[in-house]
Amino acid sequence: MRLPVPDEAILEPTLDHLLGGRLRFRQPARGYRVAIDPVLLAAAVPARAGDTVLDAGAGTGAASLCLAARVPACRIVGLEVQPELQRLAQGNVMENGLGGRVEMVLGDLGRPPPGFAGARFDHVMTNPPHLAVAAATVSPIETRARAHVEQRLGLTDWLADCLRLLRPGGILTLIHRADRLAEVLAAADGRLGELVVFPLWPGIGGRPAKRVLVQGRKSSHGPLIMAPGLVLHDDGGGFSAAADAILRHGEALGLRGRMHG
Repeated sequence: MRLPVPDEAILEPTLDHLLGGRLRFRQPARGYRVAIDPVLLAAAVPARAGDTVLDAGAGTGAASLCLAARVPACRIVGLEVQPELQRLAQGNVMENGLGGRVEMVLGDLGRPPPGFAGARFDHVMTNPPHLAVAAATVSPIETRARAHVEQRLGLTDWLADCLRLLRPGGILTLIHRADRLAEVLAAADGRLGELVVFPLWPGIGGRPAKRVLVQGRKSSHGPLIMAPGLVLHDDGGGFSAAADAILRHGEALGLRGRMHG
């Protein structure tokens, strides 16, 4: 698939904020823009002080920043293949004073940089490209196209590469489209146990969930749990109190109580 030509003007960053203003965050003015997915992903990672976390496909670093704000003593490494986004991500790390604990590395998940040789993280969190090539209308903006449409790595390979960088007993947490849940579970079969599927319900007019969080432990054979999930919006269309506590106040999102690393 031929990718669109990048437009440098599109990459001119805007200054935005995460977690109700606790974090300053620069991102492209157009193209790849952060929504709520990486914030929810970070909230679901049960990291503790001293844990190491890989943010696979880190983009501009939103998930890493949110996790670092909630768990101050963990160490996070973000891996991002697009140089433009990696530079913005590293700038975001420095702007928020997190340079001692968070690092944004330029590299391909399928072919990790030499420094990743032998690396085994306690946690891997990931928000993979959500669209298969066959199902996608490709954006004319390169950063958006690469962030949302699978390239060389399909979903199964993406998750396999995440698991290779996860230590035995470590925890993988991902957010993805609900209509691709069967593919996620197939990729996890025999590799992850204690799986939790956690729907994110729109909460408006009884609509089905469009996103799910999935979490599991490497080298475990524990059973799968279908969790009640989270209702994102109230009847008035605003965020529910539970969602607001996560998105604006940085609270943790326990997918099944406490799942220790």
